[in-house]
Amino acid sequence: MADDTATRSLVIAIDGPAAAGKGTIARNVAEVLNLAYLDTGSLYRAVAHAVICADGNPADETDAVTAAKTLDVDAIDPVAIRTREVGAAASLVAAKPAVRAELLETQRRIAKHPPKGKAGVVMDGRDIGTVVCPDADVKLFVTASDDARAHRRWLELKGNTPDLTPQEVLEDLRERDRRDSERAASPLVQAPDATLLDTTNLSIEAAIQAALDIVGRR
Repeated sequence: MADDTATRSLVIAIDGPAAAGKGTIARNVAEVLNLAYLDTGSLYRAVAHAVICADGNPADETDAVTAAKTLDVDAIDPVAIRTREVGAAASLVAAKPAVRAELLETQRRIAKHPPKGKAGVVMDGRDIGTVVCPDADVKLFVTASDDARAHRRWLELKGNTPDLTPQEVLEDLRERDRRDSERAASPLVQAPDATLLDTTNLSIEAAIQAALDIVGRR
């Protein structure tokens, strides 16, 4: 049997809760290393957005699965899926085992065959290192304090939602953390072999460099 290890793509899995910085870190690591990048959370947000646009119910499994089955990854609107409403709905659809099953193969296909001929992919999400790519070459679990994450997300959202308060964002994040951690399907947990990166007191630049250092050591 031929050895295909030489052609196997490099996979870097970056997991963690919302607003911990994993997306920014993952995008920059991918750029520096000339790898593909996939924000897996955007897939669930896109499903949630599709359900909302169809006047469906994100908590209804039939509505969520229908949207997942017809999702066009190339047609995802990166702006429309970044609202507070879509974020809350995404946590609901992501808790559906049937939705996760629909999107699992898409994620694994991209990990195995990165787009644009790239030698590998950096994937960020909540279950990359535990479920999607348990054999990833490098695994990071990015976290930060609740207050730090809430402040970051508030700064991100306040332009479009001027009446939104930091306390409301904090409550939303804690509820989402609870749902993500307690769901039966692929809960948010740190993989045993993942390196923990706490960004609470790190600048964006320092967090990216810390991640690159971890990747370099591995």
